[in-house]
Amino acid sequence: MKHISILIPEGEIIQNTIISVIGAYKMFSVVNDYFAARGTKAAFKIELVGDSEEVKLNDGLFSIQPETNFREVKKTDLIIIPPVALNEQSLRANQVFTPWIVQQYNNGAEVASLCIGAFVLASTGLLDGKSCSTHWQAGDKFRSLFPNVKLTTDKVITEEQGIYTNGGAYSFLNLLLHLVEKYCGREIAIYCSKVGQIDIDRNCQSPFSIFMGQKDHIDEPVKQAQHYIENNVTETISVSELARRYGLSKRNFERRFKKATANTPIEYIQRARIEFVKKNLEAGSKNINDVMYEVGYSDRKAFRSAFKKITGMLPLEYRKRYNKDT
Repeated sequence: MKHISILIPEGEIIQNTIISVIGAYKMFSVVNDYFAARGTKAAFKIELVGDSEEVKLNDGLFSIQPETNFREVKKTDLIIIPPVALNEQSLRANQVFTPWIVQQYNNGAEVASLCIGAFVLASTGLLDGKSCSTHWQAGDKFRSLFPNVKLTTDKVITEEQGIYTNGGAYSFLNLLLHLVEKYCGREIAIYCSKVGQIDIDRNCQSPFSIFMGQKDHIDEPVKQAQHYIENNVTETISVSELARRYGLSKRNFERRFKKATANTPIEYIQRARIEFVKKNLEAGSKNINDVMYEVGYSDRKAFRSAFKKITGMLPLEYRKRYNKDT
């Protein structure tokens, strides 16, 4: 029987914390119920662990009561870290768990973060040099705080050396299914997916992301260039012209742009154009080729390749999924 410790965070608790805690508890309980119905022993001992006797949110409307203080857990097999509020106070409050998480990992436990719980996991240092996913909206903040982690926000699940992370929101259910399959086999994972009506084997969150650009920086010329790009996606834009427009050499402009946005200017232009195309495919009735030409692509193969690289889907697939009139 594997011991699963679902961590109840400290500091400001968000609604997704409760959703993830309940979801994880329910998923592993479904597995236990499956075995119980067949007269076999449970696969998991599930325990809510924390530091406070009760954690509240929404002015006390909801609360979570850990069963055990985490310090009393001397050995566990899996630690689940749910989402936390993304502010300095909350992240600092959850550092109380760091020594315990690291010790358990060094003793053989696996660790899984759900959504922006990745910030707590990354704070332990265990993610340094490893791949990690989190909600696409939190990607820029994560990169600025944890530059030594290989962030891949296009993936729903990452797994490396006994450490697991997942993308945003309800995609944590896919990570839980992945863990069930690893511990109990494919048949049980499929059973849980059917009970929970969850699409199994979903591995990409790119179709759900919205490109908003990284503007949480103080480099004003770069910020102005970002706004110019986003407001002129149907125009021909060269990096040299952008640099001249904002009084910088091309080399200096490219360096500062990459540092501020985590994208090269060319990447940023491409992502802004694809975002424009996505919005047209979602809401408009334009022909795909017309939108392609509008943002400056003349080569269909290059356009399809760029679109799929960013969204994980071909333009026609994307339109069928998100445009209700198709």
